[in-house]
Amino acid sequence: MLVWVLMPDHVHWLLALGDAKPLHKVVESLKCGSARDVNAALGRRGTLWAKAYHDRALRHEEDVRAAARYVVANPLRARLVDCIGQYPYWNAIWL
Repeated sequence: MLVWVLMPDHVHWLLALGDAKPLHKVVESLKCGSARDVNAALGRRGTLWAKAYHDRALRHEEDVRAAARYVVANPLRARLVDCIGQYPYWNAIWL
């Protein structure tokens, strides 16, 4: 996982895939694990994530950095904060 940002109603993940699992299995693992943790923390059961997801493949290294900046800026574009440092629900490997 290169970058992630948790938004109020969705999440953005920028992933570097290896050869072990195809994308749909990686997404399934992320959704299952996070749903289990969130449900346990909230003392609830049930579905957390929608079944569908949107993906986009990046082919060049320069595209990865641009995509990372775009993902990290989501809370700014949504006007949740004025500065990304104010938003606690994100991380990137480059920090």
